[in-house]
Amino acid sequence: MQLSVSENNVTNCLPLGKAPDLKYKEFYETSQFITGLILYPTICIPGILANMITLIVLSKKNMLTSTNAFLSALAVSDSVKLLNDIIYFSVTLLSKTHKAEANKAFGYIYPYAHFIFNMSACISSWLTVAVAAERYIMVCHPVRARLICSRSRAITTSALIYFVMTCVAIPSAMRYKTILVVDQDTNTTQYFVEITALWQNETFASAYNWVQNFLRCNIPLLILITLNTCIINSIRKSRANKRNSARHRVTIMMVVVMVTFILCITPDAIMTTFFGYGYHEEEDFLVKGIREYSDTLLALNAAVNFVIYCLFSRTFVKNFEALFCAHLKKKD
Repeated sequence: MQLSVSENNVTNCLPLGKAPDLKYKEFYETSQFITGLILYPTICIPGILANMITLIVLSKKNMLTSTNAFLSALAVSDSVKLLNDIIYFSVTLLSKTHKAEANKAFGYIYPYAHFIFNMSACISSWLTVAVAAERYIMVCHPVRARLICSRSRAITTSALIYFVMTCVAIPSAMRYKTILVVDQDTNTTQYFVEITALWQNETFASAYNWVQNFLRCNIPLLILITLNTCIINSIRKSRANKRNSARHRVTIMMVVVMVTFILCITPDAIMTTFFGYGYHEEEDFLVKGIREYSDTLLALNAAVNFVIYCLFSRTFVKNFEALFCAHLKKKD
């Protein structure tokens, strides 16, 4: 996610004397308009509401399972991601009407927003892996599942993922600093975002980027693809067993959640691993423009789980109806 509210903000993180290639600037600005002003509010506002509803439904007594503990933790991290994206939308909107205020907001918000983006993405990735691992144990090793899969263990695992992935993301909070420059002629203050001295160390920056990219995208992708393959093969073999149909329905729902995650995160994994990072200091407008869409897919992934639960989980739908539809009927 990146935002440019002035021409200076594009160039100020580049090496001295080097100007950005303006060839794809129009593509980047169009991409930013489509994603920042149209897609983000369309995805994020309903997504936040849906995640809040998910948390309420999953807190019901008959929904307190180990799997739902992971899904509740996932709904929280997804909501944090979407709230961060809403701030991005707000600054993008402000940049179209009040450039000075947007410049100030961008200067102060971006360093923190970058950290929150990376932190929530890492947490969501590994919570999805945790769901996949638990479902694999339940489907492929049902006897062991009775000993291993418990709600208390799921809560502990979720808390551990939050702690570890937040620690992993901390260096990204130190990536940028806000610089204030006063123009003596016009008596105005400009706010710029620059890379810190720590991140100007190429050895550190390169090493951390590779570690974070593998932890956020590549390793979770490989694990999910492997576990999904095993789970799907196991479901196909035991398909005729009607007694397991309800459990298989939940498993299929989890597979859909994981496949959606894989589809949405793959472009981001490709971007970060093979074609550069595309953040604020990126000089290639083509990369920055494509990054807008890959980040939008991450927002979509954070917003869509509620729909999947409604389509595949009868228990979830029944609890949702009992909580909200009954309340609406009472009002009528």
